[in-house]
Amino acid sequence: MRLTKFTDLALRVMMRLAVGDSDLPTTREVAGVMRVPYTHTAKVVSRLQHLGLVEARRGRGGGLTLTAAGRTASVGRLVRELEGVGDVVECEGATPCPLRSACRLRGALRGAQEAFFATLDPLTVEELVESPTRPLLLSLTGHSSAPPG
Repeated sequence: MRLTKFTDLALRVMMRLAVGDSDLPTTREVAGVMRVPYTHTAKVVSRLQHLGLVEARRGRGGGLTLTAAGRTASVGRLVRELEGVGDVVECEGATPCPLRSACRLRGALRGAQEAFFATLDPLTVEELVESPTRPLLLSLTGHSSAPPG
């Protein structure tokens, strides 16, 4: 299974915000740290806001923060939400597969996809940034250390 760039960036944004340093980063700052275009990051932040995982405040003293739901979000649930739970392979489409009526591959791939998600289910966003990830994220933002949370 391969994650879309959108989901990958969403996870990285969540991880950046989960380090909980004293500064509230802007979308532009997060984009710079993650070395991705601002426009892509803005779309990701908007979706995460819609899901209730990120709060964005405008103006002076504004910035991005994780909500309580964002901190404790299951990575598996988040990936399911962002990726969708469609089939791994396209069996119907414009040129339907001639094996679709008696194929065992589709079911096996669906099971493998669910196993992938199930492996991520017990992991929370906060757990993603435990050491050694937290110090690395903080070094990318120019902070040497910060209290967890």
